[in-house]
Amino acid sequence: MEAESPGRDHPPEPAGDEQRPHRKGASVADVRRYGQPPGLKDRRNEEHWAGRLYMRDLSPYFAWAALRLGFSPNQLTYLMMASGVLAGVVVSLPVSGTGALWTALGGAALIQVYLLLDCVDGEVARYLRRTSVAGVFLDRIGHYLSEVALLIGLGFAAQGGWESGGWVELGLLAALGAALIKAETDNVVVARAKSGLPADPAGGDRALRPRSSGIALARQAASMLRFHRIIGAVELSLLILAAAVVDTVFGNDTPAAMRVLMAAVAAVAVVQTVLHLVSILASRRLK
Repeated sequence: MEAESPGRDHPPEPAGDEQRPHRKGASVADVRRYGQPPGLKDRRNEEHWAGRLYMRDLSPYFAWAALRLGFSPNQLTYLMMASGVLAGVVVSLPVSGTGALWTALGGAALIQVYLLLDCVDGEVARYLRRTSVAGVFLDRIGHYLSEVALLIGLGFAAQGGWESGGWVELGLLAALGAALIKAETDNVVVARAKSGLPADPAGGDRALRPRSSGIALARQAASMLRFHRIIGAVELSLLILAAAVVDTVFGNDTPAAMRVLMAAVAAVAVVQTVLHLVSILASRRLK
């Protein structure tokens, strides 16, 4: 699932020597047992709320089908990337009237497929004991591409078509911010690795907290408000759908609600990029 900390293979697997059915003989119960080890849903910053709420209950059925059909974990990750990027393309389509509602609905549906495949690739990898560094890398790239594509798609939707303009530029700005936020998180791991340190700093959650009480309070307030979530693919796709509903109901000649959303998302992306960087530098994550 989409995470602040990278990796799809963090949760421990069941005993490595334990015999499990061949992939074509696996049951849904087997997928749950071997593909969803204890603690999977409890991973801090790594398991999306939608995963806990419903997707992890649905995904074993699709992981079972993927095992039967012979899909590899990385093939599923490529499909995840494709669905996320396609969501951004669909949202950006130049349409008028109720067409905007249908493109928003299509984008939201594709993001749900993206979310589903984000669960399934890891479950299949764990079942087959084929978790890998390449898989983690592809998973992260998939999240980058999907969020960037959706934000750019929102920019075109707010512009009202495939043409240049200020709203498209805001979409690009928001996409840059979303990518930088992820890069800031991932580069903590890179910096620690280059310095010979383990990926996770000692101290657990305490290491994530800024040492300055003022910055820590601001971080806590931002975390409680969760305003940063509006640049996440799942939340953003639902907000785009809501904006399309408003514009359709009120028969706006211009996508007014979509433009309000685009302005809000761009502002959050810029502010969050700076705050996230400050939070990292003020914490013990680089110690």
